[in-house]
Amino acid sequence: MTVSVTDRALNQIRDVASEEGVDLEETLLRVAVVPGGCSGLTYDLGWDTTVQETDTVEAVDGVRVVLDQKSALYVDGSELDFTDGLDGEGFHFANPQASRTCACGESFGM
Repeated sequence: MTVSVTDRALNQIRDVASEEGVDLEETLLRVAVVPGGCSGLTYDLGWDTTVQETDTVEAVDGVRVVLDQKSALYVDGSELDFTDGLDGEGFHFANPQASRTCACGESFGM
């Protein structure tokens, strides 16, 4: 997998799925990179039930994570984590490919 997922992120993904009534047996977590933010690119997480032929799918401790081919190139080697500290609550990516990030950490550039 091009993205690793921490235990904290997995626990939060399961919690959110439970709160939203999402069945993780049938639904995948789609990780995508889309244009936007101060630095040009931003991460997008969402539920999906379809897999395209060029998608990469991997099960991480019972959670299926899917990436489209283009996004996989941008996040290769990244780690998805969940934090609830002083830097703000939410999912965060540690992306070794990012050459710059915005002050809030929500977008990146290469």
